[in-house]
Amino acid sequence: MAVHEIRIDSALTLSEQPGTGHNRWHPDISPVVRCEPGDEVVMETRDAFDGQMGPNATLKTVEAPDLDVVHPLTGPVYVEGAQPGDLLEIEILEVVPGSYGYTVQVPGFGFLREVFPEPFMVRWQLADGWAVSEDLPGVRIPAAPFMGTIGLSPGHASLARITAREQAALERGGFVLPPSPDGAVPVEAGATGLRTIPPREQAGNVDIKQLGAGTRLYIPVDTPGALFSAGDAHFAQGDCEACGTAIEMTATLRVRFTVHAGEAAEKGIRGPRFARSDYWVAAPFAAPRRFYATTGMSVSRDGQVAAEDATLAARNALLDMIDHLGERGWSAQQAYAICSVAVDLKVSQLVDVPSFLVSAFLPEDIFSG
Repeated sequence: MAVHEIRIDSALTLSEQPGTGHNRWHPDISPVVRCEPGDEVVMETRDAFDGQMGPNATLKTVEAPDLDVVHPLTGPVYVEGAQPGDLLEIEILEVVPGSYGYTVQVPGFGFLREVFPEPFMVRWQLADGWAVSEDLPGVRIPAAPFMGTIGLSPGHASLARITAREQAALERGGFVLPPSPDGAVPVEAGATGLRTIPPREQAGNVDIKQLGAGTRLYIPVDTPGALFSAGDAHFAQGDCEACGTAIEMTATLRVRFTVHAGEAAEKGIRGPRFARSDYWVAAPFAAPRRFYATTGMSVSRDGQVAAEDATLAARNALLDMIDHLGERGWSAQQAYAICSVAVDLKVSQLVDVPSFLVSAFLPEDIFSG
């Protein structure tokens, strides 16, 4: 077994060190390293905003960040022998957090973006398995580090298909960031490369908090060598990442690859899957013994039923949780941040038509006071 390393200078942005990664998905991006199945790869990663939200960032930065540089990914890694139709197994061996993290509310972004139009920032100190912040006194969030963005490159045919469907969604009025050369790394991928914001068939910005050390992630291979990349590390996140950011950080990822020849094609696997054999985080935090929950239904605030609308149900649960945290003394923006890093939205039922029901779970043990 060989160990391959991709090291970065965290004082430099991706554009200042372009040989370490990319911020667009494109099958023509040259691999940084090549490895054999069974090898380990160690990858240092930048934060989601490529250094814009450091300890000295101001609300002016948060108000108008450069979204063209999101997300800087480390890689690609070319896995020898991987071919379209195969299933790549990524064993996540380790995710080592940095020492600084942040949670930001960028105007125009996030699940409740029209409710929260003002910028907001929480700066976190990460040490000894906990995140604490003077911006949220009395809150401490347990470590559960994972890569928010982790995946493979689409092949050329998929690239064209995905570009067309996202352009169609944009033309229908959807919130879509189309290909753009502005800020693209490498520059030649900008005109046609996919933005890293949404998850897709080869994973990407999935924001699945259970993808920590010990999890096995399975992704269908769509281009020779699979072309694996990762970045956008999170120290911790609620199952919703409501305000658009978790506890964002730099990190060091260690992974190992196994190629299952032809398995994706044979089984018709079209998207990422994942598995593990033990708790993804300490049991009291995976299933908190003390919690407070709010519920939301597919009913608007003026009493109109929006039949089978899970999005509306989730919004209502989250808004009620923000109200609850307000009753406990937090400002609305503080409450929104707490929800993003610690509150889990869970679908309670999808069958009792016409109204779906979503519950928001707040773990009480995050409060030290």
